[in-house]
Amino acid sequence: MVQFGSALVIGASGGIGAALAAELGARGVTVTGLSRSADGLDVTDAGSVEAYLGALAGPYDLIFVATGALEIGGRRPEKALRQLDAEALMAQFALNAIGPALVMRHAPRLMPREGRAVFAALSARVGSIGDNGYGGWYGYRAAKAALNQLLHTGAIEIARSHREAVVAALHPGTVATPLTSKYAGRHPTVTPDHAAGRLIDVAASLTPAQTGGFFDYSGAEIPW
Repeated sequence: MVQFGSALVIGASGGIGAALAAELGARGVTVTGLSRSADGLDVTDAGSVEAYLGALAGPYDLIFVATGALEIGGRRPEKALRQLDAEALMAQFALNAIGPALVMRHAPRLMPREGRAVFAALSARVGSIGDNGYGGWYGYRAAKAALNQLLHTGAIEIARSHREAVVAALHPGTVATPLTSKYAGRHPTVTPDHAAGRLIDVAASLTPAQTGGFFDYSGAEIPW
């Protein structure tokens, strides 16, 4: 399994992001962490992303975007069409799709051109159109589906200049964080530390032939 040398974690103060930064550090990886609460980076603000990411030199052989939210502004996931709200939908797309894409915009400059590198972002199985058998959660589902498309499209372009790079959407499973606390129910959960270890292992195992893919915490491919 490939080992990383230098990593950039976006959202490094969140439940999964903090665990990713800690686990990478424990594995001897040099970690640069950025977040809104600790550093002021707001991925929903293009100017903020440009200022913070533009100030970095890299190179990083792992860039991991661990931002995202299920509830934004106190709005719970929609259960029915009558609950759709334009502002809530735009907030979902801004945080869960556009934000990671704005970070990815800097990936070609921040990743080494020669040798293997990984750009990964937290997605969610509920963003799978093919695996959607329950409905509901319109905004979150749609935003994650959009994120998957943005990552897949970015992977095609990045591969032209970074032939050994991997771009991937990763589903961490149901992690015991504030994001899932109201919704996990009886669904089995894992700790952020456990999730972080699995995500890093998957990122380390993916090959350039798998770039642009959508994978779960075990490395299994998820349908689009």
